[in-house]
Amino acid sequence: MTYRLILFLILNFGALALGGLFTNNGVNSEWYANLNKAPWTPPGWVFGFAWTTIMICFSIYMAKAYTITADKNSLIALFVVQWILNVVWNPLFFHYHLVSISFFTIIALTGIVGFMLFYYRSQMHLASLLLLPYFLWLLIAASLNGYALKN
Repeated sequence: MTYRLILFLILNFGALALGGLFTNNGVNSEWYANLNKAPWTPPGWVFGFAWTTIMICFSIYMAKAYTITADKNSLIALFVVQWILNVVWNPLFFHYHLVSISFFTIIALTGIVGFMLFYYRSQMHLASLLLLPYFLWLLIAASLNGYALKN
């Protein structure tokens, strides 16, 4: 399981790094500064802390899920799709300012993570709780994106 954990840590933090290439300049851009943000938007430092915690928990979850799941192909397919959606959301929102497309992207990402949370819970038992921070954070992020879309 240690090898798989290291692999998923590299893949998940790699996704954050790729997304971060677009996030840093986007957060400091005039467009984002003038964006009508939701009143519940957390301070900037919360995002880094949240994503670090989420990706550690998600990596542990995936390493364990891969070990105990019979249908590894479906698990990896879900992982790959969530990885792609996670990475592409950042440029869609921060670089291209495609707020509506990024909203549908984050809704799809939330749906996939939610599906994983509930579909694998009978096999993962308490380890399913490792996916809960990711799911809850995506709900918050989707609400922030939705607020920006609405306003």
